[in-house]
Amino acid sequence: MIDRQTVFEIHRLNNLGYSKRKIAHELGLDRDTVRKYLEHPERVVLPKLRTSKLDPYRDLINQFLESDPDVKAPVVLQRLCENGFDGEISIVRDYLRKKRGKIKNREAFIRFESPPGKQMQIDWGHFGSLTYGSTKRKLYAMAVVEGHSRMLYVEFTHSQNQEFLHQTLLNAFEFIGGTPDEIVVDNMLTAVIERVGRVIRFNDAFLDFLRVFKIVPFACNVRAPYEKGKIERTIGYIRQNFWPLRTFTDQDDVQNQANHWRDNIANVRVHQTTGEVPIDRFTKVNLKPLPELLPDCRQVCSLKVYKDFAVKFDANSYTVPPRAIGKPVTLKANRTTITIYDQEKTIAAHSRCWDRKKRIELPSHKEQVKKMHRKLWQDRDILSFISLGSEAEDYLKAIADAGQPIKKNVARLLSLKDEYGAFSLIHAIKRALQYKAYGADYIENILYQEWNIFLI
Repeated sequence: MIDRQTVFEIHRLNNLGYSKRKIAHELGLDRDTVRKYLEHPERVVLPKLRTSKLDPYRDLINQFLESDPDVKAPVVLQRLCENGFDGEISIVRDYLRKKRGKIKNREAFIRFESPPGKQMQIDWGHFGSLTYGSTKRKLYAMAVVEGHSRMLYVEFTHSQNQEFLHQTLLNAFEFIGGTPDEIVVDNMLTAVIERVGRVIRFNDAFLDFLRVFKIVPFACNVRAPYEKGKIERTIGYIRQNFWPLRTFTDQDDVQNQANHWRDNIANVRVHQTTGEVPIDRFTKVNLKPLPELLPDCRQVCSLKVYKDFAVKFDANSYTVPPRAIGKPVTLKANRTTITIYDQEKTIAAHSRCWDRKKRIELPSHKEQVKKMHRKLWQDRDILSFISLGSEAEDYLKAIADAGQPIKKNVARLLSLKDEYGAFSLIHAIKRALQYKAYGADYIENILYQEWNIFLI
C-alpha cells in the first residue's frame, strides 16, 4: 500500500500525459500498482514521518532567536530543559547552525510574476464577528487571487473547516471560470497536516478535492510571507479598502456588499503592481475548464429525527415531515442552506440559522403533525380506551410524549382490560402514572404482580 502523496503524484503525472510505464519508472512502482490507483484512488494509511525531540520546541527556539540572534547553544539548552526538553546539546547546535545559516544567507527576494493561468494563491483572513440574537459568530474571508491578472474572488464565512475551504474554492473556480495548474497555500491544517524540514504532508481530503481539478498544491515555508505575497497583499487590501466604515446585518449582507465591491472596485481598478486593470489583464488568462461533474462540498452529518419531528445541528433544531420520526437521515449544509435527505430523497430544506438554540420549523411540517393527531384521536380503539376515564386519557398522552407507538400500546392495553377487567386496568394505570412508567409492558407487569398477590 502506498501513501496519499504518491497517489496524488500518480494522478498528476497521468494528467501531464505520462504513460503508465513512464509513471511507474518515475515513481519506482510497478505498472499494476499505477493502474490500480488510477482506477481506484482509495484511502490509504500514511506512513509516520520521522520526528525529532526538538520538534515541539522549534517555535520556542525561534522566539529566543528573535530576542537574541546570537544566543549560544548552552543557554538555549538551559531554557529548553526548563520547559521539559530532555535531548542533547548536539541537536540544539545543529538546529541553530541551520537556522542561522538561513538567516545569514538570506537575500533580497525578487518579485515573481506567474504566467497566465499558472497559479492561484489562497488564504483566510479573520474579520471580527457578527451578532445573531445573543450569539456571536466569528467571521472569516477566503480570498483567492489569480496570479497573473490579480483577478480576485472573496467569500465570507463563519468557519474555516474542511468543507468550507472546499466550497469556497469551488465557488471561486466557478466565478473565475476555470482552474489553474497550481495553488499556493500557507500551513492551514485543512491543507497541510505536517511538515518536517522539506517534507510536507498534505491533508488527504484536500488532495482528493484538488485531484478532481488536476491542480498541484504548493505550501509556503513557515514565516515566509513573501512566497505568497500576492494573497498577503490582497488580504491587506480587503481590510483597508472594503472593510472600513461599513455596517452589516448578517453574513448574506457582508457577502452582497463584498460582491459589489469586488465587481465595481477591486477587479476594475488599476492594480498598483501590474499597472493594469485585473479584469482586462484576465483576458490573457487561459484556465483549465471545470469538470462536468463537480464535487459536493457540503458538510455531511448522519442524524436521528427526534419525537419533536426535528434534527439537531450546530446548536439548532430543523424540522422534517413527522413520518420521519425515529428514522436516521442525512443532513447536508453549506453557508446558506440546510438540506435533509431520507436515503437519496430530499425531505426538507431550510435557510441556515447562525443564531443558536433556535427551532427552524416549516409550517407544512406542523400542519402534518396536527392532521396525524386528529386522525389518530378518531381511531375506534383509542376512543374506546379514553372512554375508561381521565386517567386513561392522561396515560395515553404520556405514552405519546414518550415517543412510543400509540396504536400498538392501546391495542395491548385493551387486551389487558379484557383479561383483568377495567377496574384493575385503571388501578394499574394510576400506579404507572405515579412512577412515570409509560407503556403497555409496565401495565402488564403491574397487573401480573398484583394478580399473583391476590391469588396467594
